[in-house]
Amino acid sequence: MLTRRTWLLGAAGALTASQLPLSRGAAAQVIQQTTRVVVPFPAGGSTDTLARILADKLKGVYAPTTIVENRVGAAGRLAVDYVKGAEADGSVILFTPDFPITVYPHSFRSLNYDPVRDFTPVATIAKSALCLSIGPSIPGSVKTLQDFLAWCKANPDKATHATTAAGGTPHFAGLMLSQASKVPMTPVHYKGGAPALQDLIGGHVSCGVNPVGEVLPFVKDGKVRVLAVTSANRSSFLPDVPTMKESGYDVVIEAWLGALVPSKTPDDIVSKLNVAIKDAFAAPDVKQKLAVLGNEPDYKTPAEFAATVKADIERWGPVVKASGFVAD
Repeated sequence: MLTRRTWLLGAAGALTASQLPLSRGAAAQVIQQTTRVVVPFPAGGSTDTLARILADKLKGVYAPTTIVENRVGAAGRLAVDYVKGAEADGSVILFTPDFPITVYPHSFRSLNYDPVRDFTPVATIAKSALCLSIGPSIPGSVKTLQDFLAWCKANPDKATHATTAAGGTPHFAGLMLSQASKVPMTPVHYKGGAPALQDLIGGHVSCGVNPVGEVLPFVKDGKVRVLAVTSANRSSFLPDVPTMKESGYDVVIEAWLGALVPSKTPDDIVSKLNVAIKDAFAAPDVKQKLAVLGNEPDYKTPAEFAATVKADIERWGPVVKASGFVAD
């Protein structure tokens, strides 16, 4: 039978057990309010998928609750501008591919944000090549990038390439290829990788330029055919696909994905968030998910990331100028 002494000891043990995880969790968390991971593009793309992995790993470690918020519009600039004006307390994180930070300062006449002045880089988590892929609107006889460019030359009214956003790296990959090959291709801009791929698979555009990770699932089921990748070396995820440079065109682009916060965020929060992100993406299950998504781990400290941002901004200046593209 349950004696009074036994009941009291059990109740005390249960109370202690219920209190310990809560107090330890609260002590370990860096901030005590809900954290939003802001993504500039719609759900379904690789950036959104990785952001959701990050949010899940930060929950209970960095903050009590973390949610992903897709703020879509203005080719990704809407989300960047939103985070710029957010509270600098570590509760709002921009999770983005490189181009809204490194390319847009050159490809848009005016921005409401300065990527160096208005943001503090926290950590990169992955890098990925872009790839040029074709869909069902292209004849099966087209096997190589050279074949596709020849087809574009013979069908100029159908020579289109889908991009994930105007003025971004996928857009410039297409422009650079068009200039190098002297074959005109008309860019068609979308609000992210997922809708661009949908139209490619639907046969509404001739080719698309997307991160490798976004395309891999559709390569496996035969819905798209990848003709070239933009990395300096062949992608480990598509070892049989040549680089654009191998194919005869000097187009080399490797994109990063990273987290940034408003510039006045305290250094200790930036440092702790960096460690939390590093730990999150070092976990075996996350490494496996990165591989499935066609991304390679690429961790950087805040200082290393800041140096990368500045170097990439400088690198893209002459490329954008040579392309002649400028948007409002």
